Amino acid sequence: MEMDEKYLIKNTTKEERIRIVDEALGNLEGSCDGCMRGVLSMYDPYIEGTMELYECNAAFRRGFVQEDADRSGLKGSSCAMD
Repeated sequence: MEMDEKYLIKNTTKEERIRIVDEALGNLEGSCDGCMRGVLSMYDPYIEGTMELYECNAAFRRGFVQEDADRSGLKGSSCAMD
């Protein structure tokens, strides 16, 4: 997956990564009473510099697809978009 080089960990500081995530997600505080915490925490590895942004998104999709498959009784899914 291609990603704009300016968002890569090697090209950003932690403060810049926090701003990138905040700007991308918008104001979640007013949206609900903490229901978006899972969305915010999925980007913690990017903010901490241990996982690229695209990797966080891919990991979330894999978990979502697997959880959905588990709920429906399926053993696997070909719907993951890594």
